[in-house]
Amino acid sequence: MILIQPHLLFLILLLLISSLLSTQHNNNNNGFSFIFNDSQLVGVRQITPTGQVIHTNETQMPGVGHTFYSRPFGFKNSTSGLVYSFSTSFVFGIIPSNSRYTFHGMTFAIAPSKAVIDASSSEHLGLFNRTNDGNVSNHVVALELDTFKNVELADIDSNHVGLDINSVVSVFATTAGYYDDKDGGFKTIILSGSKEIQAWIEYDGVNKQLNVTLAPLHVKKPKKPLASIRKDLSPYLFDEMFVGFTSATGVLLQRFYVLAWSFRVNGKAQEFDVSKIPRLPVIKRSNKRKHMGLAIGLSLGVLLIVSSVLVIGIRLYRRRKRKFAEVLESWEIQYGPHRFCYKDLYKATRGFKESELLGKGGFGQVYKGTLPELGTQVAVKKVWHESGRGMKEFVAEIATIGRLRHPNLVRLLGYCRRKGELFLVYDYMPNLSLDSLLFNSKSDLILTWKQRVKIIIDVAEALTYLHEEWVEVIIHRDIKASNVLLDAELNAKLGDFGLARFSNNGNEAKTTHLAGTFGYIAPELARKGKATTATDVFAFGAFCLEVVCGRRPVELQGRQESVILVEWVLDCWFKNELLKAVDPKLGSTAFDIKEVRLVFKIGLLCSHSVPAVRPSMSQVLKFLKKMEPLPEDFDSVLDISEDYSGRLGDASTSAYFSQIQYNTVSSPITNSITCSGR
Repeated sequence: MILIQPHLLFLILLLLISSLLSTQHNNNNNGFSFIFNDSQLVGVRQITPTGQVIHTNETQMPGVGHTFYSRPFGFKNSTSGLVYSFSTSFVFGIIPSNSRYTFHGMTFAIAPSKAVIDASSSEHLGLFNRTNDGNVSNHVVALELDTFKNVELADIDSNHVGLDINSVVSVFATTAGYYDDKDGGFKTIILSGSKEIQAWIEYDGVNKQLNVTLAPLHVKKPKKPLASIRKDLSPYLFDEMFVGFTSATGVLLQRFYVLAWSFRVNGKAQEFDVSKIPRLPVIKRSNKRKHMGLAIGLSLGVLLIVSSVLVIGIRLYRRRKRKFAEVLESWEIQYGPHRFCYKDLYKATRGFKESELLGKGGFGQVYKGTLPELGTQVAVKKVWHESGRGMKEFVAEIATIGRLRHPNLVRLLGYCRRKGELFLVYDYMPNLSLDSLLFNSKSDLILTWKQRVKIIIDVAEALTYLHEEWVEVIIHRDIKASNVLLDAELNAKLGDFGLARFSNNGNEAKTTHLAGTFGYIAPELARKGKATTATDVFAFGAFCLEVVCGRRPVELQGRQESVILVEWVLDCWFKNELLKAVDPKLGSTAFDIKEVRLVFKIGLLCSHSVPAVRPSMSQVLKFLKKMEPLPEDFDSVLDISEDYSGRLGDASTSAYFSQIQYNTVSSPITNSITCSGR
């Protein structure tokens, strides 16, 4: 990188077209031509079709200069989606305050907005800043006329022309100059030479070729262009784009002038009458000896400041590096595609800010975030987990569950591991969790009966996939309303696989640790601590009753008593008062009584105290979709209470219910499931 004299760092740079008075212009739907009398560009301005220059932002922060044509141009063929041919010609000049020192240059830019992209960094030529430079969402194509060699940006020299696409790191660059028509020799043009220079930029939409030509003002346009670049611009430009000039200001090192400008889509830009183009102003140079003492003093001061800043910068860099440090072990390499960078998650959630917090769970917090690489909103769960072997197994399991794909499962997009923390990234659900709608009295949205039935069916389909349709049997172990999330259309998606376990045959999961939520835990799970698909079915039954009743599975009544929802609904069944259990918010006429009784029966059957009586999830799904009827002796099955089955030993219970089976008859339309009991 070329170092600028320290005493010049405190001067302020002026930029691009100020107080423009048009002496010549013409305008139509796809082009224009202007010659300017006074052409120094400063701040943010726009050129109207009449040639008038208007201040559009008097408060523009120093550091950026923009001058754009006020109206956008149609750049694409609506049928093919390809960019039209276009042509532009302009006369410009760059005048440095000191001919020995130059600063960053200027650009001709095609951008989606007259404000370009929140540009504020001088080294980014008024196009971008440090955070957005290189983003594919920029949709900016520019030709830079750069008078500074920035090593960080891989500039070839301090006097070059470059093609920039979404970034100031040029996709093509060459030294500024032209080829003489007489001998074909290359002649260098000094961009910051305080001379008038004419530029031609021509894009052939058919051959997808961009030609760039430079020449001194009084030299006829060379036949051979300076650069001929094969590049399809269609992926980078929108249907409508703005055209204009940008540059970075901030210190009085250089001034930029545009003396004439012509532009046309689907045609050749209008040529200029060179005799009518105004000349660049003469800038008086400062007396070097007069400022020598000041320069030496300022140099020493700047050297001291730079040294201090360098030390502080190194310390901040080390602290930041520790802040974003991640843990990566060899066994995690195979999960690379699913791993996010902690720094990206930190930015996506605005530093895990409290305002982005969606909720808190048993072992973590969930934040809303936006990941630019995905172009969508996500939910980031921040989990505290013990390190060592437990963390290794947990991440390996998450990577496996991440392969699950079903429309009613919350999709795990990836994870990040850092120190003692694990971050899980999921699809964001705008309507949050089901319990927030069922039990939040302040919510304006009250779920209708049809919406509730649809949610129950969605969850049943998700569980059927986990139990019977994937390559391994997966037991969720934590089915409840708070783990059912709703998208924008209120489609239900089962989430939170933090407690999920794999099972070879569905009989027992690979764990004996009791897990789940009180009110959803099956009796045999509480006794044995072994999860099976039947324990998931029990939790689903409690979930069904929860959705219909609008009541939590366990509710306190007084200081020491609690009401278990499954028992309460069963009692209502025996008293023939089942409709009293329906959520009062539904009203008396807003539901189908037969459907309500069906869902109640399914919920009670699934939450039966005896595992052998509970149907599989695929059978439950057929009941809900009315593809098969419930068992004929349903009432007698419910008569077998939990107390009675509990008094029977495990062996006698199994023997007693060995005769209770679900039998499917052959007809696919008249299929029925019968349950034979006492």
